[in-house]
This record gives sequence, C-alpha cells and structure tokens, in this order.
Amino acid sequence: MQFINEVVAWYIGNKRDLPWRKTRDPYIIWLSEIILQQTRVEQGLPYFDRFLEKYPTVADFAAADEDEILNLWQGLGYYSRGRNMHKTSKIVMEEHGGYFPQRYDDLLKLKGVGEYTAAAISSFSANEAKAVVDGNVFRLLSRFFGLQKVINSPQGKRAFTELANNVIDKNDPGTSNQAMMEFGAMICKPRNPDCIVCPLSQQCFALRNDMIAVLPVKKKAQRPRPRYFNYAVVLSEDSILLNKRGAKDIWENLHEFPLFESDRTLDVSEVLELPDFISSFGDEVTVLSVHGPMKHQLSHQTINAQFIVIQSNKLERVTEMGWHFIPVDDLHKVAQPKIIFSFLRNFLH
Repeated sequence: MQFINEVVAWYIGNKRDLPWRKTRDPYIIWLSEIILQQTRVEQGLPYFDRFLEKYPTVADFAAADEDEILNLWQGLGYYSRGRNMHKTSKIVMEEHGGYFPQRYDDLLKLKGVGEYTAAAISSFSANEAKAVVDGNVFRLLSRFFGLQKVINSPQGKRAFTELANNVIDKNDPGTSNQAMMEFGAMICKPRNPDCIVCPLSQQCFALRNDMIAVLPVKKKAQRPRPRYFNYAVVLSEDSILLNKRGAKDIWENLHEFPLFESDRTLDVSEVLELPDFISSFGDEVTVLSVHGPMKHQLSHQTINAQFIVIQSNKLERVTEMGWHFIPVDDLHKVAQPKIIFSFLRNFLH
C-alpha cells in the first residue's frame, strides 16, 4: 500500500487540469480514452474539445455522418479509431437505449474497446476495481518493482495486469489508475525520468540497480514494410480529381488522388507506361509538374509517394474507376490522409 499511497499523494498535489478528469460520464471518458490512444495529451486535447463540442452526447455522435467524423479526426492518425467509435455509438443507441455502458464486461463487447479502455472507463466512471495498464503504468511498475517480463508479450501483459490489480486501492481504483498513469507520464518518463524529485526513488529497483535505461523490457517491432505510391493529380477548372479508398487497407474511406502502386520507386516515364495508368488516362499525357518523393511513416509501413500533376484529354473512365471531381473550395469537407493533406496545403498555396 505504501507504493500506491505515495503515487496518489503525488497525483493529488501535481496532476494536470484535464477536462475528462472532471466527469464520471462514461461517454466523455470513452471519447478521451480513444482519442488519446497512440496520441500525446498535448496533441489530443484540441481534438477532444472539438469532438465534445460537436457531439456532446453519444446520440449526437451516432447521428453524425462517417465522413464528417473522419474529417474532424484528420491529423490524429489511426483512422480506424474514428470509424470504430462511430460503430460503437450506434450500438450504444440500438442495444443500450442510448446509455453508455459503465461496467467492464459490457464495455468489452463494444467495437474498438479492449481491456485497457474498458478498465479505464469502468474505473473512472463507476469506480470498478479494474487496473488500467498503459505504457506509463508498464514503465512505472517495471522500474519500481524490477519486473523484467517483456511488456509486449501475452505473458508480460498478464503479469503486469496482475501486479497492477494487486497494487491499486480497491476502495478508490479510479484515482489509483489516474495517479499511476500520470506519475508515469510526468515523473517516470521514458527518457530522463525525474528521479531526483521522485518520492519513490529510495525503493525503486531500477534506480538502485542502474537499470533505468533497460526497463521496461520490450521486444523490437518488425521493420516497417516499404510501399511505393504514385499519385496522378488532375485539375479541371476549379476542381481536383479524388478517389475514396476502400476497406481492408490503410486509410479506409479517406480521400486521395488516383493511385498507381508499384513494388519499387519508379521514374515518371515508367509510371506513364503502366498499363493501368494508360487505360485510365491514355498514352498522350502532359506532365505539368512532379513533386516528391515524400515519405510518410506508419506503424508497420513506410509510404514513399510521388505526385505527378498531369493534363489528359482522356477522362472517360473517371466515373468507371469510381473517381470524382471535387471543387477545390470543398476540399476541407472531405477527410484525407496526412500525406495528401500536406501535399495539397503546399500545392494550392
């Protein structure tokens, strides 16, 4: 109990003033937890504010159009989070009468809600005694207790979850969870932790054994797979040609330019000779400019993209290919991957 008492005491005196800590509404807590997955608080806070303002209730979220949600999500990455949230909001309306679940077991049944998110929502909204184990908690527990199991392995996750459940205050698990997460984020940081001011330093295993830099133990991720995207940028008066991406790949339902993917970097002349390119735009194409290559790093993929601005008199297949022209002034209404958004911002200004 001394460990968690020290962490909670520090938290009460030093916690950041964050809006989702002022409510027990499970919908608002869910909104914050999903937005903050893979996202720093500083980056996620403006998105949380915008989403809560536009969709103050789960009913508002469920009634929204997916394109509208993805557009508002633009820049956060991991767009499947936004799509899953939309599906979840509809399930809450249809199966829970519009009341967002608070219990851990019920939350696990929702789309995009795993053990971590279910534990967070249930403990913060209903004070259910479920430990929340995120990267900050992994790091804090590993260093303090000297637990050296690999955190991104099934065995490691079970061991850390069991330890976390043992140390939280069962009478106030919500505060315990918030305290450990905040302590890991603010004091027991990945690099250059503030050991000098840490109230746990005298009992910390990692500090006493000079293992701060090696704990927690994490197995290396696989090397990202390279992909090569060749985009055709076609302007027609005040409109630009776009394609809405399909399912079962990155950037589902986001808008991009007509894409011709290759297995290596291609010269512009090689792109123009691709059979799919010729069937789409003909073999008499004027290249106005070329931009790139631009690199965009995803968690498991490295996108290498070049943008070829072309003029073609053969656009008969545009509709057949599912492409569509959209006025340049309306681009802000459609969600785009960051690499497309960044290109357009520079290209059009």
